[in-house]
Amino acid sequence: MSQVVSCDTEIRVRYAETDRMGLLHHANYAIYFEAGRTELLRSRGESYREIEDSGFFLVIVNLECKFRQPARYDDLLTLRTSVARVTHVKIVHEYKLMRDGVLLAEGTTTLACVDRDGRPQALPDTLR
Repeated sequence: MSQVVSCDTEIRVRYAETDRMGLLHHANYAIYFEAGRTELLRSRGESYREIEDSGFFLVIVNLECKFRQPARYDDLLTLRTSVARVTHVKIVHEYKLMRDGVLLAEGTTTLACVDRDGRPQALPDTLR
């Protein structure tokens, strides 16, 4: 498997994701971050489905987002998702959301690996 540690994902802001001012609603940034993590895994030849089918579940234990400039309806955005740090049971991702190279938002998530009962467990080898 490849050792890809970052991935760019293009996302177009849909009308349903905006508020009355036509701006991307803040709740959707977390959804975009999830899409970035999914595509990063896919670029490594993995999928969340395969990981979960193997009994490993990744739950968010921390989410941060700093908003710099608004995204608007129909903007074509680029989300750069990177692995910042990996421990025995956690993965920290960093995100940069851009429009035409201009940074709109940046964030981090920390995911912990748990078993089917929600107890912490070591990450599978493929994620370390």
